[in-house]
Amino acid sequence: MAGGVTIRDVALAAQVSVATVSRALNGQANVTDEVRKRVLAAAQQLRYTPHAAARSLSSRRTHAIGVVLPDLYGEFFSELVRGIDQVAREHGLHLLVSSYHGHREEQGDAMRAMRGRVDGLLLMSPYAAADGMTAESLAPGLPTVLINSQDAGEGSLALGVANYEGARAMLAHLVSNGYRRIAFIAGPEDNFDAYQRRSGYRDALAELLPDAGEWVLPGSFDEASGNQAGLELLASPKRPDAVFAANDMMALGCLFAFTQAGLRVPHDIAIAGFDDIPLARFVHPGLTTMRVDIFGLGASAARMLLARLAGTEPPQAQPLVPQLVVRQSTIQT
Repeated sequence: MAGGVTIRDVALAAQVSVATVSRALNGQANVTDEVRKRVLAAAQQLRYTPHAAARSLSSRRTHAIGVVLPDLYGEFFSELVRGIDQVAREHGLHLLVSSYHGHREEQGDAMRAMRGRVDGLLLMSPYAAADGMTAESLAPGLPTVLINSQDAGEGSLALGVANYEGARAMLAHLVSNGYRRIAFIAGPEDNFDAYQRRSGYRDALAELLPDAGEWVLPGSFDEASGNQAGLELLASPKRPDAVFAANDMMALGCLFAFTQAGLRVPHDIAIAGFDDIPLARFVHPGLTTMRVDIFGLGASAARMLLARLAGTEPPQAQPLVPQLVVRQSTIQT
C-alpha cells in the first residue's frame, strides 16, 4: 500500500541509487533532467511521500516559512495571508502562522516559537524597533522580512505602505470636494501605520485648511471603535461634514452608526477609509478609500524572503503607494 512505500522502492523502480532519489526529490542541482523526471515519475506512480522530519534532518530545511501577525481577525489579515500562501504554494512551501493578538508582551513568545521550525520568517509588528524587543527576539541567522514595521536592525528586510502619503492624498480629495470640517478616527497610539496616517492627516490639514483645527477621535482599527467614534460625533453639538477613518474597518463601524441614526451618507456627512478591504465596495454607499494591494503586499514580502533563502539579495523594496478609490460615500450626486 502507499503508506508502506519507501525511498528504496522508488530507487528500485527508477533504477537509481537511494542517494540519487534523495537528491532529485530535494531539488538539488547535481541530478540530470532525465534522471529527475524518472525519479519523480516513479515516486508519483508509487504514491511515495517523503517523510517531512527525515527531509528536514537530511537537508536542514523545514520547507516551511513562519508568519507572525498582530492579529488574524479581519479582511486585511486574511488577504495578506492569502498573498503569502499563494507564493509559498508555488514553491512547495508550507506556512506556520501565529498571532500575538495585539499583546505586545506575547510577540517575542510567538517569534521564539518559530525557531527551528521554519526556514524564514515574515513578521508584521507595529512595535518593531520601538524598544529593541523585536530585534532581541529574532533568531540569529534566521532570514526575516518585516511587513509594515519599522526597521529592526542590520540584516532585516522591510516592506511597507506609504501611509503618510496616502493620508495626505485622502485629505486632498476631501478638501477638493468642498469638505471643511474633517474629523479623523485614529488607530492605536503605539501602532506604526496609525502614527503615519495620523501624521499625514495632520500635515495635510495644516497645509490645505490652515484655519481648521484637528478633530481626532481614538480608535483601535476595528469596527467597534469606529462605531463608538460615530456615536460620539452624533452627540457633538456641531458635527463634522466629513470623517476620515485610519482604516476601513473603523470607517464601516462609523458608517453603521450614522445610518442607524438616519443620516444620509454623503449628503449629511461623508465618510472615507484606508486599505480598500473587499467589503468596502459592497456596502451602501460604497466606501471611498485608499487602496492598498494587500494581497500583493503579502506576495511581495514572501518573494523577498524566498530570494533571501535562495542566497540572492532582493532588490531594495520601495513602499507600496496607495491609490485613491472614489466611491459614493464622499461624492454627492
